[in-house]
Amino acid sequence: MRYYAVIDTNVLVSAMLKWDSIPGSIMQLVFSGIVTPILNEKILDEYRSVLQRDKFGFELSDIEAVLEEIESRAIFVNEHHIDVDIPDPKDVVFYEVVMEERKTENAYLVTGNTKHFPIQPFVVTPRQFMEIILSNLRNI
Repeated sequence: MRYYAVIDTNVLVSAMLKWDSIPGSIMQLVFSGIVTPILNEKILDEYRSVLQRDKFGFELSDIEAVLEEIESRAIFVNEHHIDVDIPDPKDVVFYEVVMEERKTENAYLVTGNTKHFPIQPFVVTPRQFMEIILSNLRNI
């Protein structure tokens, strides 16, 4: 079974800080092809911008390797404006992209900050997303 997910930047940062974590496991599922990342250029630009912040100390070569891997496995989706109240205007694109992809696939928005988005069953934490995947594996 394949899963489709818009991965919020905080999940990617958490994964890169600690690969042996639930966010790290999600990224491993992306790299293995089980999870297909959904993104667009704005999301990719945000990933790059945030990961390059000095406070994280990531090597540029590591950032580029991870982003190239994500990009090579991703489905690119153009967001369509949705009139939705989201506290951080930069987060709107994540919601718009997942809503667009949900027109054709059962896509999720995986975020560590679910309170920043409308309450929807497809807006999930990394732990909830892993539980969804694991429960489906148990049912096979």
